[in-house]
Amino acid sequence: MLVLSRKKNESIVINNDITVTVVEIRGDKVRLGIMAPKEVPVHRQEVFDAILAEQNARATAG
Repeated sequence: MLVLSRKKNESIVINNDITVTVVEIRGDKVRLGIMAPKEVPVHRQEVFDAILAEQNARATAG
């Protein structure tokens, strides 16, 4: 895992076409803005885990 320090309004670029920007820092929470091509899915981890669980349930049921 790569760990970077960023301040408010600073960004990182991933693979030349995904930009993650620190939008706000409030207490122990950080708000991130993500700019990515429409064909690149972007999910919070808990949503991604739920999607995978649903796909696995469908695969084992079918």
